[in-house]
Amino acid sequence: MSEATIRTVSPSTNKVVAEVPVTTLSEARSIAKASEDAFASWSSVALAERKRIVQRALALIQQRKMELSRELTVQMGRPIAFSHKEIETMQKRADYLIDIAEESLQSLPGRPEAGFKRWIKKVPVGPILVVFAWNFPYLIIVNALVPALLAGNTVILKPSPQTPLVGRRVEEIFAEAGLPAGVLQVIQSGDVQVMQELVKIPEIKAVSFTGSTAGGLAIREAAAGRTIPLNLELGGNDPAYVRPDSDLQYVAAQLVDGAVFNSGQSCCAIERIYVHADVHDEFVRELQKELETYKLGDPMDPSTMVGPVISRAAQKAINAQIEDALAKGAVDSTPANESFRKPPPDGNYVAPRLLTNVDHSMVIMREETFGPVLPVARVSGDDEAVRLMNDTDYGLTASVWTKDIQRGEELIEQLQAGTVFINRCDYPNPDLAWTGWNKSGLGCTLGPRGYDFFFKLKSYHVKESQA
Repeated sequence: MSEATIRTVSPSTNKVVAEVPVTTLSEARSIAKASEDAFASWSSVALAERKRIVQRALALIQQRKMELSRELTVQMGRPIAFSHKEIETMQKRADYLIDIAEESLQSLPGRPEAGFKRWIKKVPVGPILVVFAWNFPYLIIVNALVPALLAGNTVILKPSPQTPLVGRRVEEIFAEAGLPAGVLQVIQSGDVQVMQELVKIPEIKAVSFTGSTAGGLAIREAAAGRTIPLNLELGGNDPAYVRPDSDLQYVAAQLVDGAVFNSGQSCCAIERIYVHADVHDEFVRELQKELETYKLGDPMDPSTMVGPVISRAAQKAINAQIEDALAKGAVDSTPANESFRKPPPDGNYVAPRLLTNVDHSMVIMREETFGPVLPVARVSGDDEAVRLMNDTDYGLTASVWTKDIQRGEELIEQLQAGTVFINRCDYPNPDLAWTGWNKSGLGCTLGPRGYDFFFKLKSYHVKESQA
């Protein structure tokens, strides 16, 4: 392996917590060749056997979830009270994907025609590169890894340099579960240019990428000279609209959680809130009451609800958006909270912020913040809310909060996003398609079409005689 290393810095201490060797481009090409060699045999393994190995690996992950979740908190800073829940949710997604595997992968018959047999077979693609982000690495992995392996593909994982140990652990556990050598391998790299070069390796037949919009566009540019399929799960600037008939206390609790969980570092976090003028002031007070109950602090403290953001650069970028909003007339309406005022000194902490009097001249309402900020805008009614919710280059999720479900359904029909909610947010269901519109992505994972990316179609046309 290369003598160069990836040095992962803890967001809570800014000290190095992991070092792994960097995979050179030459080594990556060898890995891709080994993946192609393994594909020939793995693709011929019966689905029942593939399922058995995958289920055994998932069971091992669940058995070790507390150890893995602690390691995750050290690498990316999510409070320890919540990290294990990601691994539990990973299993729920996997269970759904395993449950639909046989139906999703079965051949499709052609229409009956006398003297002919015709059908469509779903054939595995080949070695698939799965590039995944640090914010929910186990959830991101399962979306691609389970359907890829069950469809008969081999997989090369490329973790974020912030969570390199996740890739290593998954590789180790699947090998322990009996996955043949070469079927699942890991490439460690933190260089965008190297990642672009990986996409050009001829043995790699598809790329599934989850990360920033900029990263996804870099992948697409790198693949421009090839005809391989891409699945891109990218960023968001997800809005919520609170109608005047809402249970304001309930909605405030849900939206604070949707905006602040994981320090706001989620592609589907609540990033913009529009509130009907009739209840705006009262709703802001409910948000303040809810924020007063949150504790910012050391992620290893079981009582901590909000940990650090991922890096000094992220901290600087989030604060820059807040400062831009304040300079353009936003009001800081964050309630008094001692933990917000005195975060631990060494980490990349951004205290949750509640901003009112915001508008679309502010960067915070136009771009993804990826931090624990709640910008709240006053709107005159449904029409203005829908117009502003759709005034974005993104389109991942959007939510409407109302007791009038019929009216809510009318409104979500008008919203331009891949997932729309009424009285819920920040929740990808495994049985629904996870897909971004506009700058939020290309393709989909999960749902009844969750296997589509991981096979190609081959049509069979057989005339039963030469007469």
